[in-house]
Amino acid sequence: MKRGLVSLEETDAHRDLLAEAAASARGSDGDLVALWHLDADEYNENVTTLEAVGRIENVEYDHSSIIDGAASNARSFVRSVLGDTDADVRIVVDVGSEDGRAGRVLDTADEHDCDHVFIIGDSRSPTGKAVFGDFAQRVVLDFEGYTTVRTV
Repeated sequence: MKRGLVSLEETDAHRDLLAEAAASARGSDGDLVALWHLDADEYNENVTTLEAVGRIENVEYDHSSIIDGAASNARSFVRSVLGDTDADVRIVVDVGSEDGRAGRVLDTADEHDCDHVFIIGDSRSPTGKAVFGDFAQRVVLDFEGYTTVRTV
């Protein structure tokens, strides 16, 4: 693996996935990109809060501070899993709804020249996948490199 992308949220399953991705990166002397997901609703709530605080403080906050805060949370998460070995992990923040998440994972992997993607997939029946779609299925079918999927 030259460069891997690990799709992350703050859950125990994602902790395990990150540890697995980091072990693969170390074993192949590769790099790791951590894609930290920030739900669009959560982002919008943060924008509203910042605007309210800004009016009280008579300061205009830049929306990039939300992304910076999410990146800081991601770095803390990575550090909590990997300790000080997280120096080579590049953090990228993804903002959006669950619907377009697979596309954003694929775009980020392409943008960062990743040859391996690590994701969490839901255990669903074939009917459930057909009716509701499936994030992991889309990534596996559309990514042109290796994919590791852990199910929850």
